[in-house]
Amino acid sequence: MFGRHTADFIAPEDTLPGRDVSMPITELHHVSGRSLLPPFPEGMETAVFGMGCFWGAERIFGETPGVWVTAVGYAGGQTPNPAYQEVCSGLTNHNEVVLVVFDPEQISYQQIVKVFWENHDPTQGFRQGNDVGTQYRSGIYAYGDAQREAAIASVAPFAAELARAGYGAITTEIVDGPAFYYAEDYHQQYLSKNPMGYCGIGGTGVTCPIGLEI
Repeated sequence: MFGRHTADFIAPEDTLPGRDVSMPITELHHVSGRSLLPPFPEGMETAVFGMGCFWGAERIFGETPGVWVTAVGYAGGQTPNPAYQEVCSGLTNHNEVVLVVFDPEQISYQQIVKVFWENHDPTQGFRQGNDVGTQYRSGIYAYGDAQREAAIASVAPFAAELARAGYGAITTEIVDGPAFYYAEDYHQQYLSKNPMGYCGIGGTGVTCPIGLEI
C-alpha cells in the first residue's frame, strides 16, 4: 500500500482518510530550545516552503539570520494529519515542507524567498535530485496577499537568470497557504540530531536577483 508513488497527483476523493489527532512532537526546537508550536512571539511572521527533502531544507532556513524557529511538516494535500509513510506513498498529495517563523524586523519575506530559490532546483517537477515523488515538489505556500504577490513577483526575474544558465522552466507551485501538519518528532531538526544524516538539497548556483536592494 505504501510503496513510493512517483507519477502524479491522485484525485482528492482517492486520498487517504488520515486522522483527527495531530502527530505528537517535542514542543521545543532541538537547537534553540524555542517552541515549535504557536502562539509565537508578537511580531513574528510565518512562511511555508517545499524544496525537496525537508531535512536539508529546514537546516538551510534554520541557519538563516532573522529566522526565529523552524519546523518540518506536510502541506498541499488532502489527508489530515498524515504520517510520513502515507505522504511517501503518494496517496495524500502532500508535500514535504518547512514552516519558517521569522522576525520581519531582521529579515524580509522577499529575502526568505531568495533563500528558497537559491537553495534548490525549482525546475525539476516532482523531484529534487535523487528524491523522486510528488512530495518533493517545489512549492511556495503564501499566507496573505502580500506573501502571494511577493512570491509571484519573484518568479520572472529568477526564471530569466535560470534560463541564462541553461536551466528549464520553473515548475514551482505557488498557492494560498494550506493547512500545515507537523511531521513526526524524529523528523524535527533531523540533521541536528543526526549530523551525518542524508541531505539531498542542492542549489543551482544561480543568484536570485530579487531583494538585492534590501
